[in-house]
Amino acid sequence: MDFLSQTYYFDFESDEIQEFVRDFKDDSLLPKEKAKLLYVKVRDSFRYDPYFLSFSKEHFKASNLVKQKKGHCIDKSIILIAGLRSLGIPARIRLAKVKNHIAIDRLTEKFGTNELTPHGMVDLLLEEKWLKASPAFNRSLCKMCNVQPLDFDGENDSIFQEYNNEGKEFMEYLEDYGHFEDVPLDFMEANAREHYPHIFGNDKNKKEFWL
Repeated sequence: MDFLSQTYYFDFESDEIQEFVRDFKDDSLLPKEKAKLLYVKVRDSFRYDPYFLSFSKEHFKASNLVKQKKGHCIDKSIILIAGLRSLGIPARIRLAKVKNHIAIDRLTEKFGTNELTPHGMVDLLLEEKWLKASPAFNRSLCKMCNVQPLDFDGENDSIFQEYNNEGKEFMEYLEDYGHFEDVPLDFMEANAREHYPHIFGNDKNKKEFWL
C-alpha cells in the first residue's frame, strides 16, 4: 500500500481537511517543512481530552474530527494522517500501550489505571525513512505537566517525553501494536474492552462513553 490513498476515515479530499491544510499547499515548501508545520498545527489546535471514548465509524472520519476543539491521541493522529496524505506525504496509524507516570487523579480514577491503550501515533515517510510522530499533547497541557512540548524536526522520531522538566518519569511505552493500513476500529474496541471492562459494563452495543 502506498499510504497516500483516501479512505473512509482519512477522507482528505473533504472540504474540511482541504481547508485545514490550505496554508501548507505551497510549492515553495519542502515536504519536510510541510510535515513540521502541520504537526504543530494538529498538536496545538486541539486540546488533548481522553475522557470521551467512541467506537463508531462516523466519529473517526477525519472530516468530522477536524471540526472538534478537542480529541484524544487517536483522533489527533487521524487528522494528521489525513492532512499529510493530502500533501502527498505517505502516512499511516500506529497503536501502542503507554504508561503515564504523572497521571492526574481523574485519569487514574476513570480508567482504573495509569496505563492507556490503545494509544495512537503517526508513521510518516520522509526522504525514504519512516518516522514516528505523536501530536497528542498540546502546548498548554505540557505546561501544566511541567514538560517541554514535543516537537517534530522531520528527521527523527517524535515520541512521548520520558521525563518531565524535573527529571521525573513522565511517559513510558509498554507495548507496540504496530502500524495499520487503515483505522483498525474492531481492534481498538476489543483492546479497550479487554483493558477497561468496568467502563463498558455488560452493554455490548454501546459505542460511546463519557468518563
